[in-house]
Amino acid sequence: MGIHIIADFLGVDPRKIARVEDLRAILDRVVSKSGLHVVSSIFHQFEPHGVSAAYILSESHLSVHTWPEHGYVALDIFTCGSDECAIKAFDLLVEELEPKVIEKKIVRRDFYEKNQVSNTPKSPKV
Repeated sequence: MGIHIIADFLGVDPRKIARVEDLRAILDRVVSKSGLHVVSSIFHQFEPHGVSAAYILSESHLSVHTWPEHGYVALDIFTCGSDECAIKAFDLLVEELEPKVIEKKIVRRDFYEKNQVSNTPKSPKV
């Protein structure tokens, strides 16, 4: 069904992730360059700083939560179909945010494919 990238970035320049306007510019560039397609997006500015951002994509979603006081970003990218756009978005975010430390997990969302059952009704065994 797709790929789910879950990542933590540490050592990110707080100026890049403290305010919505700065982070939005980065995320908009990343989404555009990666070939993802935005359905809608929402941003929340925390005070005194920090941002939560979510993009609903035709491919699924991308979300980011920031803690500039720690130089920390929590990232979540889930896309259906080809892995290419999700991996490209991740790589572009690494380029833009330049974290000193990255922890990444990739989850294959293939439960349906592994457990596909026929829609044909079966007779119960007697």
